Amino acid sequence: MELLRPLNDSSFGAQTANYTGTAASTTGWPAGPQGVVIWSTTAAYVRVGEGVTATTADTPIPPNTPIPFTVPPNVSGVWRVSAIQVSANGTVYAKPINIR
Repeated sequence: MELLRPLNDSSFGAQTANYTGTAASTTGWPAGPQGVVIWSTTAAYVRVGEGVTATTADTPIPPNTPIPFTVPPNVSGVWRVSAIQVSANGTVYAKPINIR
């Protein structure tokens, strides 16, 4: 069984973004983490990577359910989480993790 390890270094703190019918993104983190746990207050579409902007073609997540995502392996700079609403405004929360 793989375990998710939240990163406690100050460079990898939790971040939030408030989305509407327009995508919003976290500020971002430096390269290094293997993944990120994402949850939201309403159903949302999310995308993870460098310079990404979520669209309604991206991965949908249900509200109030933490979901782990891998960070794309080719990330070499600042990466972020972007979210856009399914049908209601909300907030996306994200916390970088490693997997062991």
